[in-house]
Amino acid sequence: MNVVMFSRKEQLVQKTGETGVGRYEFLKQLIKEFTTTKSYEARKQTLSNLANFAYDPINYEHIKQLHIIDLFLAQLSQDAEELIHFALAGLCNLSCDPESRDYITSLNGVSLVAQYLGNSNEEVALNALTTLFYLFDGSSTPVPEDLLPNIVHYKQHVDPRFRNLGTIFIETYFPTN
Repeated sequence: MNVVMFSRKEQLVQKTGETGVGRYEFLKQLIKEFTTTKSYEARKQTLSNLANFAYDPINYEHIKQLHIIDLFLAQLSQDAEELIHFALAGLCNLSCDPESRDYITSLNGVSLVAQYLGNSNEEVALNALTTLFYLFDGSSTPVPEDLLPNIVHYKQHVDPRFRNLGTIFIETYFPTN
C-alpha cells in the first residue's frame, strides 16, 4: 500500500468534487469559528484543525492569504496553554516554508516562540524547540546567543526527543560549543 503524505490539487478536487467546499473556504470558515465562538473547547478544536492544515504545503498559499500565521502568533500572548500548544504546532508546521519562516521571524516570532523553551508542559517546550530549529534553518537570521543555555539544557535532557533535538540544534547553530 502506498501512502501519500501530501495532497495534490487533483486529489483535492477528486475528494471534494467540483461543488464541494474548497480548502480556502474551509480554512476561512475555521477562522470565523475561532474568532466568533465563546466556547473554549470549540476554539481549541478549531486551532488544532488549523495547525493540522499547516502541515500540508498545498495549504501554504491559503494560510498566507488568510493571515493564519498572525492568528497563531497572537495565541502565543494568551494564557491558555492548550491554545499555545496548537499555535506552536501550527508555526512549527509552517516554518519549513521559507516565505512563512521569513514572515514569522519578521513579526518577532523568534522571541514569541523562545519564551516557551522552558515551559513545564513538555509538548509545548518541544514544539517551541522544534519551531526555533526550523525558523533558523536556511535563514539569514542569526541565532541569539541567549538561547544557548536553554538549548544546552535540552542537549542533556533525559527525554531522547529533547536530547536529540538539543544536540542537533547545538551542532547546527553553535558548532563551536
